Order: sequence, then structure tokens, then C-alpha cells
Amino acid sequence: MHGRRHPTSSDGVLLGRRGNVSPLTNKGDVSYYTNITLGGAEFTVLIDTGSTDLWVAGKVPESQDTGKASGVTYAIGEVKGPIKKAHLDFAGHTVLNQAYLEITPGDEPAGTGLIGLGPNSGSNIFRTLNSSDGHAVLDRIFLQNTSTPNFMTVLLGRSEDPVDTFPGDFTIGEILPGFENITSQPKLTVTDVPIWEVGDQHFQVLLDADGIIGPTGQPVKVKTAVDETKNKKQVTAIVDTGFSLSQVPRAVADAFYGDIPGAQFANVSGIGRTWIVPCTEEVNITFKFAGQSYRIHPLDAALEPSLIGIDSIRNAQGQDCCIGTFQPILFNLGKSPNFDMILGMSFLRNAYTLIDFGDFLAESKGKGDPYIQFLSTTGLSDGHSEFVRVRLGGNDTTTDRTLASSHNNNTASSGSKRTLYYILAGVLIGLAFLIVVGVLIFNKVRQARNRKTAYHSLGDQTNAPTNAAGMQQYYNPNTQYDPYQQNQYQAPNPQYNQQPPQYSQGPPPNQYSNPWDHRY
Repeated sequence: MHGRRHPTSSDGVLLGRRGNVSPLTNKGDVSYYTNITLGGAEFTVLIDTGSTDLWVAGKVPESQDTGKASGVTYAIGEVKGPIKKAHLDFAGHTVLNQAYLEITPGDEPAGTGLIGLGPNSGSNIFRTLNSSDGHAVLDRIFLQNTSTPNFMTVLLGRSEDPVDTFPGDFTIGEILPGFENITSQPKLTVTDVPIWEVGDQHFQVLLDADGIIGPTGQPVKVKTAVDETKNKKQVTAIVDTGFSLSQVPRAVADAFYGDIPGAQFANVSGIGRTWIVPCTEEVNITFKFAGQSYRIHPLDAALEPSLIGIDSIRNAQGQDCCIGTFQPILFNLGKSPNFDMILGMSFLRNAYTLIDFGDFLAESKGKGDPYIQFLSTTGLSDGHSEFVRVRLGGNDTTTDRTLASSHNNNTASSGSKRTLYYILAGVLIGLAFLIVVGVLIFNKVRQARNRKTAYHSLGDQTNAPTNAAGMQQYYNPNTQYDPYQQNQYQAPNPQYNQQPPQYSQGPPPNQYSNPWDHRY
């Protein structure tokens, strides 16, 4: 079931804005903003389900100081300032004396900010004030409006979409018209972090076992590093509207992009190390939750550099390249992480998302488990045809490449012709090798008939190959690469052993991989 990208009535008529809807502004597919009014002044704030606190840069006219200060530490950098209170208007709701951080303008221009939409347990303001005065924005709204259902929904638009030039919408307690089917989608229970790490609780869910499907149509082999997960083939993903580029284990990023002709691992200014691929190459990716498939639009799998102010990026062959939007995780997860990946904007543009707070709500009493529902907004044929229209100028040159399969019936598409050629070549080489070995063995047997030879049991590895330290080496064909043991990774591409090339067209306005460098 796929939803329309633009809210419509049942008869297809476009609908106007409703009371609990906050329109979004899409800046190059790397930031989604909405407007709030705080103390009578308007601020443009990034929507962020990956953090909890509200902060704005600049003075708020009608505000009161609490006499206390706090801050939020992100993966890179931090924000801090005095905790103040002011009346807030957001998505059709008014909150009196909402607590927020007032940040001195600098890297963040005056009039901008961030509204955290995550669980209240992650609020530094709440911990500092140590009272209900410090509750997060959505908790305040839900607690004062008991008739409002305790969920939010997010629909993100796509800059290159040739059909719907729709930036996005955010709602509180309301389903967008035309997307009512989201309530019939599987409810994905939010996984709990250990009680002693409750401050790091996020909206995170389990993917299906073998639930990451790469361009070949086959599952990407990856296992979880989360100790509490029983099925190690199920990885935990945080759903985060604040991350421009989804963050995935290195093995996953390699499986998505490594075999694409012309792909190269590079260091892109303002983004960091990630894959680049020729913009004419269609990359098909699917994620599976509760047996449902969520395809990634090929336009979302690789970002057009001009959208973020970079004129062009070229690989070693001189081809114009786009930026892989499923990036190897930029930061250290630690020895015992609570999650494996972060599904950010590059994923969320492909699924209308509902997040129910359940008992994550402050002062909740038996409200049930929090959950997430996804409604796919990207179809197989639509994604392909739109990619051809936008990136290939309408001339479909992808017919000899593997297209993503439906996966709804848990089936995989056949490999591309290029893969078939490799297999046939491998078979021929293998046959030639066996013939040569057979001849050698036959000659050895003939020579051994007239002389005695020393006997070695099968367990005798005297002649086994040794490494530089003199230790015997053995090849285990069943060994699985653990993406979290980075020091053991042996990259198949010799480019990995070199410093990735730099690409820059002058410093971009933000660190686009995660504009506010989230706290994890």
C-alpha cells in the first residue's frame, strides 16, 4: 500500500492546511524546517525526532529567565545557554511558559533553532529544572490537551520529485488526508534502552532479520551490536528526522554502493567520508519491517550535489557523481551501543511516519507501549520511471542493470548481466584450475608408486601457510564480517587503503550529514 505524497481528499482534491498541521520547508533534501512563534517572535526551527529540547538563537522578546542554564552535547559540538520560558505557538497549539534554551547567535543565525521531538527522558532542560516546568514541547501539548491523540506524523518532500513539488508536513494527533491507511500498517514497538541509560532513549525499532536488501536483490549480511537483542540478525534503527544522510554500518554502505560501476569512496566537504556514484547509475535499496517492504527512491539513494551548493563531484574516471545518502557511521558507537543505524531523511522521504508516544509521555499512566508505523510512499515502477526522467533525461539506459524486486513476497530479483558474466568467468577459471590440479595429482601418484612417502594425518598442518608472525593461517568460508569490528575490516577495494579524495566547492553552510550533529 502506497500513500500519495500530497495531502488530498478521497476524491483527489488538494486540501488546505488544517489546525494541527505545521507545514515544512525543504532545504535541498538535507534540512526540514518549520516555523514557531516564541514570545511573540517567529523562529525557523529544524524538526528533530532524535533529540528532545527546544533551543533558539537570538533574543525572545517576551520571556522570563529561570536563573538556570543547560545545554545539549552532540556528536560534534554543542549548544548551551540560559533556560528561559515564553509562550509557544506550534502546529495549532499554544503552550504557556514553555522552557527553552536561548543560544547566542553565531554558527546558528539569529531567528533559527531546533525543536526536539524525542522522548522527554532525554531532556536536559527537564533534568536541570527537575520539575514539570521543564517538560518537552510535545509532552506539554499532550498533557494540556488530553483529547489530542498522543502521536505525531511526518511526511517529507523531495526536491527532485518531478511530480509533487511538496516540501513536507508535520502533524500532532492528526493523520494527513489521503494517508489514512497508515493506521492499518504494522505497529513497530519501540525498543527500550537499559534503565540506567534512559537518557539515551530514542524512537528506535527492529528491522526484520535479513531486512536490508541491496541493489543485487539479496539481503545484506549484518548482525546487531545491541546486547539486548535476542535475534542477532535483527538490527536496531533510530528514526530521526534530523539526520540528512542515514548512518549505517560500513558493511551496509559497501553493499549498497561498492559494486556500482564508477563508485568511489571519497571525502566530501561538509559531509565527510561516504560513497559517491555516477548520477546516471540507479541504486535500488529496500528495508523490511514486520514483513513489509519500504523501497528507497533511487533519487534518494544518491543525492545530487548541486542541491547542497556543490557544483560537481567527479570520480577517478571523470564521471559526474552523486553522494551516497546511506553513509558509514561517522562517530564511535562505543562498546555496548543501544542501536545499529540511524534512518534519517534519505529513508523518511519514502515513508509517511507515525510515532505514538505511549508510556514515553511524561507522567503517563498505563498508556501502553510506544510504537511507530510506516506507510510506503515509493513504488517500484514510479521510482524507476522518475529516476529515468530526472537523471537520464527520459532515456532509459538501465535495462541491463538489476532493478529492485518487489520483496513483498520475500522474493529477490535476478542478478544483472554484469554479475552473470562474472559468475560464468569464475566457473571457467575454476574448471581450468581443476584440470591443472588433476594433471599434477596424477603425475604425483604415478611417481609415488615406486617410493615410500611420509604419512601426515588430516590434522597435520605442518605445511599450512603462515603469517608474518609465524602463526598458521586458516580460511573459514563461513566467517561473517562483523561491521562493528572496524579494525578487522579488509576492504575489497584498494581505494580504501588510501586517503579518500577530497571534494569541495567552498564550505557549505552546514555539516549536511547531520546538520546539528545529534547527541548519541
